[in-house]
Amino acid sequence: MTYKLLALDLDGTLLRRDGTLHERDRWAIARLQSAGVRVTIATGRLYSGSRAAAEAARIEGPIACVDGSHIVDAREHSELFHAGLVGEHALALRRVLERHATASFMFAHDSIVHDEAGEPFSGYVRTWSPNISVVDRVTSHPYWEHERGILAVVGIGSEAHVRAAAEELESELADAAFVIRFAVHRTGDMHAMVVRANGPTKGTAVAWLAEHYGCTPADVVAVGDWLNDVPMFKVAGRSFAMVRAPEAVKQAATDLLDADGAEEAGVAQAIERAWGTL
Repeated sequence: MTYKLLALDLDGTLLRRDGTLHERDRWAIARLQSAGVRVTIATGRLYSGSRAAAEAARIEGPIACVDGSHIVDAREHSELFHAGLVGEHALALRRVLERHATASFMFAHDSIVHDEAGEPFSGYVRTWSPNISVVDRVTSHPYWEHERGILAVVGIGSEAHVRAAAEELESELADAAFVIRFAVHRTGDMHAMVVRANGPTKGTAVAWLAEHYGCTPADVVAVGDWLNDVPMFKVAGRSFAMVRAPEAVKQAATDLLDADGAEEAGVAQAIERAWGTL
């Protein structure tokens, strides 16, 4: 089968630990594009945190950000799809955050807003976007009541505080919000949660991107390394997991790579195995 679209995660997949592309990956992507295969990005980052990677890989056209909640044309920088928490749902999220001792980071308008409580974690959150501003109190920011709402919130704190906040959100916003919790390894015994609108995933993004390019999800090859990549692995015709991916991610992929995307050229290896010698 000749696949027509390559969808790439960024951190730990296309981008190495230092935020750069491996030259072998860059070369393989260029060869694939010259053969007429489209290449796109599916990432948890905001668009402002993805744009430089798209430019470095010479990826044009739509890319999926915030796990499919925001699709933006990387050439025109125009928005093609937006799904945020708005109105009463956004205000309910704000009330829950106010009741729990978590450092909160609001993702809206292609930027991140936090207050003094978030300062110790700003380096970690900066991987999502370089557009970060500090305000007196994040829960008082006017974005909560903006008609476009917010794309996502990241809350960081102790495991107990994050768990309590996440469980309350899952109860109050069960149909409106998607909540995921995980350990923040870089900052010791801290945990985090990501909250965004329910529905969009990297899987729905792959389906949207395939339709945009006139093909089906079965025509897509997806490459990733983390739990948010599982939805696109489930819909793509072929999927590759990096060698250091969690076991659940490896089990969802059709293929396993030998490369560590944090240092090695895993994307090039996936291209070679899916398309052969170009």
